[in-house]
Amino acid sequence: MNSFILMAQIIKEPELRYTQDNQLPLSQMLVQFPALKAEDTPATLRVVGFGQLATEIQENFHEGDQVILQGELNINSIDRPEGFKEKRPELKVSKIYKVGETTGFSAPPRSIPIAATPVSSPTTNTNSYTPTSPRVSTPEPDLDDIPF
Repeated sequence: MNSFILMAQIIKEPELRYTQDNQLPLSQMLVQFPALKAEDTPATLRVVGFGQLATEIQENFHEGDQVILQGELNINSIDRPEGFKEKRPELKVSKIYKVGETTGFSAPPRSIPIAATPVSSPTTNTNSYTPTSPRVSTPEPDLDDIPF
């Protein structure tokens, strides 16, 4: 299954158009996300949405918004006049969330620490996680006289 989740910033205002038969709304926008290495330039990706989601994207999302996108990644092959095929990635979005609004995303999602133990509060039924210190083992003394 091809599923992709990405946090990015919208760098081109979403555009709304319709398919050739004027039946299905289609929105497209350009997003940017940081590169893996600090010296590399940020990467851009074209994002498309269809149907009711397309109209919602055009109405509610704007250039500069930080978003979390979920969808399917496709690679489109385009014939260039120079005689070669160019491959362009495109995300067909199925869900989109604006970071910092009522979605509950106020910052990039964080994972729970690896060494965490559940602690229940006696006054409430909710659980919270408290990090525990990792076990540190003491090294055994080297009793071998040969250095290799």
